[in-house]
Amino acid sequence: MHDGCTFNHRYVKTNPHEVENATWMLTVFNCFGRQFCLHFEAFQLGMAPVYMAFLRFMGDDNEAKKFSYSLEVGANGRKLIWQGIPRSIRDSHRKVRDSQDGLVIQRNLALYFSGGDRQELKLRVTGRIWKEE
Repeated sequence: MHDGCTFNHRYVKTNPHEVENATWMLTVFNCFGRQFCLHFEAFQLGMAPVYMAFLRFMGDDNEAKKFSYSLEVGANGRKLIWQGIPRSIRDSHRKVRDSQDGLVIQRNLALYFSGGDRQELKLRVTGRIWKEE
């Protein structure tokens, strides 16, 4: 197991059918003395509403490549895992989103992971950042 930082985030939205409101959240983490931003966003992919979580590094691309991260979401015995390299903050979040370089969760699956009556989005995203040797 690598040394690194772990984080845990909950996203709750009472009306998950209002994707058009471009729900997005941003959380900043300190890890290895550097800063990383976790983005969580709802948007339309073609006709389908999706959620996406990804990490950006507060620094340039060369330094961002020294790190790796994983994100995980799941429930009911199923999970989705994404592993990648954080994108530099110099890449706009729209550029990262449009390239789908992150954990993309279809709304049906997001609601399934939320449990209950499918009327509320309740996702727990866990993640880990480590340094590539």
